[in-house]
Amino acid sequence: MEHQELYNLWRRRALEDPDLQQELEAIREDSEGIYDRFYRELEFGTGGLRGVIGAGTNRMNIYTVRRATQGLADYLNASDLPKKVAIAHDSRNKGALFSREAARVLAANGITAWLYPRLEPTPALSWAVRHLGCGAGICVTASHNPAKYNGYKVYGADGCQITLDAARAVLARIRQVDIFDGVKLCSWQEGQAQGLIRTIGESCLEAYLDAVQTQSLTPGDKLDLKVVYTPLNGAGLECVRKILRRIGISDVTVVPEQEHPDGNFPTCPYPNPEIREAMEKGLALCRQVKPDLLLGTDPDCDRMGVAVPENGDYRLISGNEMGVLLLDYICRRRLERGDMPENPVAVTTIVSTDMADAVASEYGVELRRVLTGFKFIGEQIGMLEAAGTPERYLFGFEESYGYLSGTHVRDKDAVNASMLCCEMTAWYKQQGLTLAQALDALYARHGCFRNDLASFTFEGASGMDRMAAIMKELRAQQPAALAGQAVTRVIDYADGVNGLPKSDVLELQTERGKVLIRPSGTEPKLKLYLSSRAATMEAAEKQNQAMLAQITASYMGNL
Repeated sequence: MEHQELYNLWRRRALEDPDLQQELEAIREDSEGIYDRFYRELEFGTGGLRGVIGAGTNRMNIYTVRRATQGLADYLNASDLPKKVAIAHDSRNKGALFSREAARVLAANGITAWLYPRLEPTPALSWAVRHLGCGAGICVTASHNPAKYNGYKVYGADGCQITLDAARAVLARIRQVDIFDGVKLCSWQEGQAQGLIRTIGESCLEAYLDAVQTQSLTPGDKLDLKVVYTPLNGAGLECVRKILRRIGISDVTVVPEQEHPDGNFPTCPYPNPEIREAMEKGLALCRQVKPDLLLGTDPDCDRMGVAVPENGDYRLISGNEMGVLLLDYICRRRLERGDMPENPVAVTTIVSTDMADAVASEYGVELRRVLTGFKFIGEQIGMLEAAGTPERYLFGFEESYGYLSGTHVRDKDAVNASMLCCEMTAWYKQQGLTLAQALDALYARHGCFRNDLASFTFEGASGMDRMAAIMKELRAQQPAALAGQAVTRVIDYADGVNGLPKSDVLELQTERGKVLIRPSGTEPKLKLYLSSRAATMEAAEKQNQAMLAQITASYMGNL
């Protein structure tokens, strides 16, 4: 069906949400707006759905959510998996609505829907899936995307985001569902009366926090620490405050403008702790309160950002830097405590810092690299568990501010990371060091590794085609040199490398640096991951800038 026909169909049929009808009426004379909303179906990728909230097949709305859920229900009912699904949502606009609609579809298909009674972190959803013995999980979140987005992440029975094979199988089911006439739907009251829509009890959340607390490396210690915390108007406030109280940290000041859930994210248009703008309110409060640490978690509380005192102000710590700090700290502490496992394993991604290799090698830790996406780290945990050696798993991280030290969940966990970061900060404080000084000591020991990320946004219907064309050109005409250094190796992950699934990623290596180029799987962006090692951080930064300038000039054209 052509986009104009679909638009007319939606004007007749999409009557249940007044916001959608208002939007459809507003674009009646806007041919470009109609095309963008209806030229394709919102893509169900390896993590589920993510898109702009609004009317149309290329938007997040009750109809696209219902259709995806019907496909998931059909997949579950055709499998041997338990006919139960755990559901959570964060502070995103329409998050609670989309959760309820998913529950109504599941119940109409004879599947029990377990819902958290209020917004909770994504890792709490991963926990609930296994704790309740579910066959799948749904988390309604767009993570750290701007306010106009929402999303729909699907989890497997192992608490990990669904595998590539499972995603393809669910997608095949979704494609068979007519968005208006192919969805089974019961009322909310009918689902409750049948016992197929249930509330996740407080005991489940407390059990999750118990599991996080078992990863503490300073149990019973008195932690002298002053913290400023911002949940960025998201779902982290309850669980982060609770876990910090459990480990004895009570001096916590919450950034007032970002304390309460608000899907409009009024203080930061991009609620991502990777972005300095999102942390500015916290930094301003730090200059008044003078804490030892600033913590920030993204809206679904699976990513954590940090700033620490330095030279009278506060220094933001990158995801790669926090990853190597935590890896080094965990290794040190576990050796001190005498509970370092035999043949320990740490896991990171192909785009994360090479400094992780140096730190892991120092402690005799096997470092495994996987594709971008924490689910691949979760899969490694599952493999160790299947082999009967889950205790070998030490730590996993990705450069995009995701960390996990335990096997209690299969996704990045900012509640776990916040606890560990506070304990690490207090441990260094006892030695008269800030985290900034501890990081500089790591650089002195292993060399200066500089990692930078450049993102190029390609919005609209032509964006995906533009990114595909750039990747095609890069593969066809690879540069012979980068920043004056010969390209010594080219790795095309689309061919499958070291047993990893095929992925649209190209890596160019030189003697002292490298760049990886990949289209984002969750946003209309092309990402360049730049990495250099040099005698000084300034020299490494200069090399990264030169590589970026060359690739931008050669391949990006007029952006």
